[in-house]
Amino acid sequence: MKIVIAGAGDVGTHLAKMLSKENHEIILLDQKKEKIKALEVNYDILAVIGSPTSLKSLREAQVPSADLFVAVTPYESTNLTACVLATNLGAQKTLARIDNQEYLFPKNKEFFKSIGIDSLIYPEMLAADEIVNGLKKGWVRQYLDFSDGALVVLATKIRSASPLCKKQLSEAFLDNTKVRVVAIKRGSRTIIPSGKDHIYSGDIVYFITTQDGVEEVRIQSGKENFEIGSTMFLGGSRIGLKAIEELSSRMNIKVIEQDKEKSYKILEQVDNALVINGDGRDLTLLKQEDIEEFDAFVALTENSETNILACLTAKKMGVKRTIAEVENMDYIAMAESLDIGAIINKKIISASHIYQLILGGNVSVKCLTFVDVLVVELVAESDSEITKDALKNLKLPQNIIIGGLVRDGKGIVAVGDTHIQNGDRVTVFCGEDTIKKVEKLFK
Repeated sequence: MKIVIAGAGDVGTHLAKMLSKENHEIILLDQKKEKIKALEVNYDILAVIGSPTSLKSLREAQVPSADLFVAVTPYESTNLTACVLATNLGAQKTLARIDNQEYLFPKNKEFFKSIGIDSLIYPEMLAADEIVNGLKKGWVRQYLDFSDGALVVLATKIRSASPLCKKQLSEAFLDNTKVRVVAIKRGSRTIIPSGKDHIYSGDIVYFITTQDGVEEVRIQSGKENFEIGSTMFLGGSRIGLKAIEELSSRMNIKVIEQDKEKSYKILEQVDNALVINGDGRDLTLLKQEDIEEFDAFVALTENSETNILACLTAKKMGVKRTIAEVENMDYIAMAESLDIGAIINKKIISASHIYQLILGGNVSVKCLTFVDVLVVELVAESDSEITKDALKNLKLPQNIIIGGLVRDGKGIVAVGDTHIQNGDRVTVFCGEDTIKKVEKLFK
């Protein structure tokens, strides 16, 4: 597939790096010569210097023959204009990064389609949704619903007190058909496990289950169940504002924001939230604002280091649940090792949504924050390979786990005897390099 990406910022650069590993033809268009040429040297990417709203630059970037044109510059108007131009030049599909939530309303979808914009993505909104999900369960690091909650994927860190610690997976949930381990992060390694693998203290383990199995996962993980009724936010960014708007009606919210203008903006837009104008890095201020009384702490400043350190401080002060926005990809591994809780990264979240446009059809893709694993939802087609026998009798590619399926609205965790049927919506866990193999199984 020929994919043209306009904008070599954080999202565009991450996308280009990731997609270049999958044998796509990637062309990156940006006006900053030094940055874009450095990417061309280190990755299998063609760099084109120019403006995404210049017809000459778009033609030079081979937009007329592109299968997909992605505009992810920091400027909404530039992205929208670029997509309209790209469609009229001949690009098959277009996607624009936006900053206006109104554009995402279903009633506006046909309008944007009519002017040449197939899809819209609002990274800050996606990140806010991730935060809201992350505050649903106090003991969970990541929480994802599939098919309106028929299946749930959740991650938690295993401690030595957990009943799962040092157990072989084949014995961990013996005779339990509601829970399955689908991925393990151990240090810098990602493991797509088999029954012979073990779980050890310090592992971040990903489970797939039904709503009925969530409590079993908590018990086996050795986690304390607690409800999150209050959250302190550090930083009033757009991500924070969207999350606070959704949470403030059912939760006690306090926001610490250093910028006075942002503080007033939060007060104007959000009800039932207390806003403090001050420096959240000041330990005295945090103590004065009773940080130890809050159930959760979310750090969303523009500085990844500040967010990591703030969450560490909150943990030391007794806050049970912490979430940090870490946009610097180099810091994610460090943040994991420091045990700061959940991590939010707009680039990773955005990538999963753009993957869906690339794959097309009845395919949904989500990227897991801590592990190099994709969660792919596909619908099994009639006479496809995946429907021909029970899973234990199929020769599935390595590094692929069939986690579960939804049939007639009911979630089912997959086991060896599971026989997938035509029309089942199946949740698959795989590496980025095996996604094409997964697709073939379902067609």
